[in-house]
Amino acid sequence: MQNDIQAKTPSESVVIMTELVLPSQINLLNNLLGGQLMHLMDMAGSMACKRHAGLENATIAVDNIEFKHPVKLGDIITITAKLVWTGRTSMKVKIKVTSEDVVSKKSVLTNTAFFTFVALDECAKPIAVPPLLPETEEEREDFEKEQELYNKRKIK
Repeated sequence: MQNDIQAKTPSESVVIMTELVLPSQINLLNNLLGGQLMHLMDMAGSMACKRHAGLENATIAVDNIEFKHPVKLGDIITITAKLVWTGRTSMKVKIKVTSEDVVSKKSVLTNTAFFTFVALDECAKPIAVPPLLPETEEEREDFEKEQELYNKRKIK
């Protein structure tokens, strides 16, 4: 079934979201709430998958979210979501978050995570997605790495 679907490149579905950290999104230390950031990352990943497959989707896994640097009130965050692998019905997205202090003009990578989504048909059942066609060396390496991880999980 997947062979009938036109392959797409990772660049065709990239999502770049930019958000201003507001008072309603922070904790008592004036840092962006972790759950708020995860929500934004999930939204960006879902949109990238929707662009890739043209289908609704649901999050099925999140790999290793690490909070490397706090994101402060008033910072501008940029969330970049890019597909790195597709299976028959699933799509894995690499999501990077950078935070910019607009006063100092310093930007720092705060988070990187991998989210996996499954494409859903109109009855909320898994449905085949277009294959991913990596173009760059980095994209090919990411795809091969994710395929190896998938194969290892499948064997267990």
